[in-house]
Amino acid sequence: MNNYFQSLQPVHYLPILTTLFSGFFLYQIARRYLVKGGTHLFWWAAGVFTYGLGTLFEALITLHGNTPVLNRLWYVAGAILGGYPLAQGSVYLHLKRKNANILTAVTLPFIIIAGLLVFFSPINTDLIEVYRPSGASLGWQWVRLLTPFINTYSVIFLIGTAFWSAIRYSRIEDGRNRAIGNALITLGAILPGVGGGMAKYGIVEALYIGEFVGIILIFAGYKVCSYNSAAVTVPERQLVSISDAAN
Repeated sequence: MNNYFQSLQPVHYLPILTTLFSGFFLYQIARRYLVKGGTHLFWWAAGVFTYGLGTLFEALITLHGNTPVLNRLWYVAGAILGGYPLAQGSVYLHLKRKNANILTAVTLPFIIIAGLLVFFSPINTDLIEVYRPSGASLGWQWVRLLTPFINTYSVIFLIGTAFWSAIRYSRIEDGRNRAIGNALITLGAILPGVGGGMAKYGIVEALYIGEFVGIILIFAGYKVCSYNSAAVTVPERQLVSISDAAN
């Protein structure tokens, strides 16, 4: 056991901090949801929850060592769910409810099936690293080919809408805070994706850093947008993104 902990680096403990911060962030959004309601806030709260759930499994792997069960749970929470719930929040905010419901009806079964396939997949225990999670241990490697579809969906509706909102708000009077906030959210949403891409090549430490910095930037964007100095006159549904859960 001593040799196990000696092999760990400080970066392997980052998921502990990320999980704690995600819990704090979840409290902020859940409280707003209980006050205001809104399907978009529900999905964003679910997104922060699954974000923290994924880093919780990473923390458990660091503290207690990896197992087939922990590795499966981590892959479902991180790679399968990933940014999907957050993206769904943006879907319900930016699109008409009918269209948002259609997208949910199409994508949610895909997410559920992909998650079940991970649990049904055999595990190559020889490829499980003691202190680092990895999708390489899945016996059905073709399951990993499903994640690019999920990631593309998240990029379009989470990163895309935040980036678009940052540009639009930068062009209107009194939109400075929301422009900055959405820019921070855009960057924060990109970093875990970059880290996840590097994790596929065995550099899971990059994922840990991306997740930690990413959730901080998303939260910072959320808070900056709440400091809007004046009401924005442009129609809300045309401009806002995840940041407006703060208002």
